[in-house]
Amino acid sequence: MRGRGDRVRGYRRGMRLFAAVLPSDGAVRELRAALAGVPRGDGLRWTAEAGWHFTLAFLGEVPDRLLPDLHARLARAAARTEPFSLRLHGAGHFGDRALWAGAAGGLDALRLLAERADAAARRAGIPMEQHRRYTPHLTLARSRGAADLRPFLDALAGFEGTPWRVDTLSLVRSNLPTSGVPGEQPRYEVARAWPLTG
Repeated sequence: MRGRGDRVRGYRRGMRLFAAVLPSDGAVRELRAALAGVPRGDGLRWTAEAGWHFTLAFLGEVPDRLLPDLHARLARAAARTEPFSLRLHGAGHFGDRALWAGAAGGLDALRLLAERADAAARRAGIPMEQHRRYTPHLTLARSRGAADLRPFLDALAGFEGTPWRVDTLSLVRSNLPTSGVPGEQPRYEVARAWPLTG
């Protein structure tokens, strides 16, 4: 999912959507280089770099009738938000099943954009999960069962990426695997994007 410079694609019915910030091409290259020295553990499913992103708000299945209002509200959220600096930083985990790269820099601005994206979806009539504190993360790998993530956390502990300018709010469509092939991952497409102009 490289939305920067790509043609924005249209929708299909029954879309799973989420609002996101995409890492810059430079940030992707740096993270790829950092991961090159990390041993790939058995039992971990590593995410494809084309799908790397920071989820702001997961919207789930969005009915077509709600899309115009959602687009308008996300456009307003982007227009109210100033561009900000962000960099990839270290690693973390959710339990023993998900490994992620963290972020540093404009975290307050990132959290504010996440809150605005969530509010835009709610006001457009999309049922959202209960509010939880936003944890900025870019998922690197998942495990179906318990996994020892310490070697990966240790290997990435000192990782510091170069800052990039976040200037776009993206609405991303998640296409779930349909082939039944083991290990197939969702495909992500940028459906709409709005510049941050606050």
